[in-house]
Amino acid sequence: MAARDTTELTDITKMKREADGSFKRVTSDFRNFIEKDGKFPPEKDRYHLYISYTCPWATRTVIVRKLKGLEDIISMTVVSPRMGSNGWAFGNIDEFPGAEADPLFNSSYIKELYFRADPNYASRFTVPVLWDKKLNTVVNNESSEIIRMFNTAFNGLLPADKAKLDLYPEESRAEIDTLNEWVYSDINNGVYKSGFATQQAAYEKAVTELFGALDKIEDILTGKDYLVGGRLTEADVRLFVTIIRFDPAYVGQFKCNIRTIRDGYPAVHSWLRKLYWTVPAFKDSTFFDHIKTGYYGSMANINPTGIIPVGPLPHILPL
Repeated sequence: MAARDTTELTDITKMKREADGSFKRVTSDFRNFIEKDGKFPPEKDRYHLYISYTCPWATRTVIVRKLKGLEDIISMTVVSPRMGSNGWAFGNIDEFPGAEADPLFNSSYIKELYFRADPNYASRFTVPVLWDKKLNTVVNNESSEIIRMFNTAFNGLLPADKAKLDLYPEESRAEIDTLNEWVYSDINNGVYKSGFATQQAAYEKAVTELFGALDKIEDILTGKDYLVGGRLTEADVRLFVTIIRFDPAYVGQFKCNIRTIRDGYPAVHSWLRKLYWTVPAFKDSTFFDHIKTGYYGSMANINPTGIIPVGPLPHILPL
């Protein structure tokens, strides 16, 4: 594909930090929407989703795809959990249980898809990638927008029970948006701000804010099964993908070790286990071997030996 050196964009060990050692996440670049009468209309078998089970952002889209019953409408490919100098690799390049080859182009790496969509692309090569098989381009690579599309855009193609499921109900949108904003900043991205900090003060600021936000979530979930409105919403999906990774990955690899979820947050722990054990979309989208291999085995700047810890055992406790 492209001859130029892209390791500044693909190699996680070369990510740039701010002057104070803090981590700042780049924004997604492809922000198109699937909508009737638009450039990308809802059609069966037109769109393909590329994901990693390591990545919490990508796993958001997998959960909503399952919740909405979109498996037969939107096809999906899983990449290897390990990120090398070329970024996310397909299973034919880096074999791993559950990792697959690219069925559309036989690509070696996710970055090749981005160059197909835009030969001059010059940002990070992230997952998820929602691909249009008809126009051969990326529709969207921002998980928060992809899950909104999955929530409503294909309702006309779904059976009534799946079309009725609404993870972003009108009456709760303001509350969901407010919650999502600080959960993203302080928890979803907060674990990365802690783990990728390169100076002590930046780390301590990030990890303190992270656990302050977890304390707030504990208060919100006390006596409740869901975050907003007494029902499952996208707010639960967006938080779940971070909390399910917390004890197996973030406590150790990202030094998020003030408390664990299982021993420090009883309400959050109960909420997590209820979703995992009672709603199949959550359990079926969680692969602890991908998660731990991805975090501990791909970040040589943080874990140079690449040793993957055995615990915690079990990875998630029963109800």
